[in-house]
Amino acid sequence: MADKKVLWILADNRTGSVAQARGIAQQLDTERYDVIEKKLDYTKLSGLPNFVRADTLVGLSTASKASIKAPWPDLVMSVSRRTVPVARYIKKKNQTTKLIQLMHPGSIGLTEFSLVLLPEHDKDKPFLPNFRYLIGAPHRVTSAVLEEQKNEWMPSFDNLPKPLTAVVIGGAIKKRPFTLQNAAELAEKIVAFHKKVGGSLLVTTSRRTGAEAQELIMSALKDIPAYKFVWGDTGQNPYLGYLACADYLLVTGDSVSMCSEACGTGKPVFIFEGDNWLTKKHYHFVHTLYENNYAAPLDVKYLKFKPAKALNAAVDAAAQIESL
Repeated sequence: MADKKVLWILADNRTGSVAQARGIAQQLDTERYDVIEKKLDYTKLSGLPNFVRADTLVGLSTASKASIKAPWPDLVMSVSRRTVPVARYIKKKNQTTKLIQLMHPGSIGLTEFSLVLLPEHDKDKPFLPNFRYLIGAPHRVTSAVLEEQKNEWMPSFDNLPKPLTAVVIGGAIKKRPFTLQNAAELAEKIVAFHKKVGGSLLVTTSRRTGAEAQELIMSALKDIPAYKFVWGDTGQNPYLGYLACADYLLVTGDSVSMCSEACGTGKPVFIFEGDNWLTKKHYHFVHTLYENNYAAPLDVKYLKFKPAKALNAAVDAAAQIESL
């Protein structure tokens, strides 16, 4: 068999993007690819614009610089705009290395990338032949992961009445707060959903939810049987266990990753949009999920919704990489 291709993931401190890259790598044929993560730590110079950093290692710590050396890989996956100069540096050192970029790399060095993987809701930006669009964010929520998490977490939920409804709550988006009005509306919709399906809730919140909004929602749900893991709680996070064990998933539309991971389960997913909250991109993304039958609005009139299939952009992204 031919030698394996070597793929470097340039993994910086953008945990969400790194998780997407890992999700894509997980879908690659292990008999054809060796995946190596290069952990990048930054210095203050990383704040310089990319047209200044260009195709150099300026902005990396001494240890990170030392790790970027020959033998050079066949492919490099860059996960953020700050990793673009590093990818371009590798390309300068070894012209045969193919560069793959998650999200838009900016205006510098665009044509040096063999493949740029963009979310479908970014179609308003100028298009180039090396661009490919994905519905949703790549993730690692596979059937194998769900089975493993179900075996681990279901004993914790055994005493709860069934069915189980996971409630995954985000919060404020840039310049768009998660208002108490929206929190109250969300709580009202959760209660109405529970009245129809019964059972119990598996509830989690995030840092972006805000203390007042979290308290308002939790107060509204206090009489419903539930397992709760809210922002500030310690111990093992049951998030993946929720996705694995729930029969229904209620998710707020402020996070592309959360919605994508929920839709990756292949279970009925219902999304809360709120009022004057989602950005134009978030709104477009959520409605793309509706149009492609991956999810439905959080409203009891959609209670019979069943998804067409599970969503995982990582599968599509891996196929694009293997075609290079």
